[in-house]
Amino acid sequence: MTAPATPWLVADVGGTNARFGLVTRPGGELESVAVLRVAEHPSLPDAVAAYLDRHGGGVRPEAACLAIAGPVQDDRYALTNADWAGSVSALGIPYVELLNDFEALAISLPHLGADDLTSLGGPEPTDGTVRKVRAVLGPGTGLGVAGLVPAESGWIAVPGEGGHTAVPAITDLEIDIVRALRSDGVPYVDAEHLLSGTGLPRLHRGLSMVRGVAPEAVTASEIVASDDPLAVETVEVFLALLGGFAGNVALTLGARGGVYLGGGVLPRIVERARASTFRARFEMTVPALSGYISGIATSLIVAEQPALVGAAAWLAQRASNVELV
Repeated sequence: MTAPATPWLVADVGGTNARFGLVTRPGGELESVAVLRVAEHPSLPDAVAAYLDRHGGGVRPEAACLAIAGPVQDDRYALTNADWAGSVSALGIPYVELLNDFEALAISLPHLGADDLTSLGGPEPTDGTVRKVRAVLGPGTGLGVAGLVPAESGWIAVPGEGGHTAVPAITDLEIDIVRALRSDGVPYVDAEHLLSGTGLPRLHRGLSMVRGVAPEAVTASEIVASDDPLAVETVEVFLALLGGFAGNVALTLGARGGVYLGGGVLPRIVERARASTFRARFEMTVPALSGYISGIATSLIVAEQPALVGAAAWLAQRASNVELV
């Protein structure tokens, strides 16, 4: 790829928000970062045009890397939790790379510093020089999962749709919640159904039915901010299930380099996550392998725009470090 004559566009497009930024040189700082609401724009091309006009000074990039919260294939994308879908050819940008959003988050891991992470238990997070397999997952609007594997030329991100595997319910209460939701019209309860911003209200509803309380229509934000006993218990169950899910991902990928958690939900409840059974459930995923998994760090990503960092790093790698002009 030849160097674009204008800044690169990078984006992190989720089911709720689309985050955009510009990069003027490989490895450079993100500039003109802005967040647009997905629901306020009919399509991705409309959102890109709005960002460039309002926040990018009307620049027309020659290259872009877009991290999409959903499956991507070749030049096509489809958001899992919103209606945006199509081909990036409609953007009118000559060179566009598409990544799954957690693929971009995985690529960002070697570029994050100590201030960009906070421990959720276990050893200290590894830095960018430690070359072991890593995993990244997290509850946002949905539940994303990806891996990062060391290679001779750097790192290879391994995207997936692991958030749609079965929910790791093991306690009697968790199993009862799953049964209640199945009887309520959810025949297959996958992890994302409960471990996400859209899943928290569903988990609250299932717990309400188990506790014999009339279910109320509440949002994820209302649940995490409430001191109502049912809301508090919902968050506790959420964090326990998330610990079990993270343990399954760590074992599946052999993530001896650490498990990193992103998404928009956990930064709101960091102290509750630290005080919860998250880490205990992570370590008890498979009792016979407790020694293996106890040596794996669990860290929360607190950097403001890590997926944009990953998208920029991906473009820089593709450009073979040629200077932008």
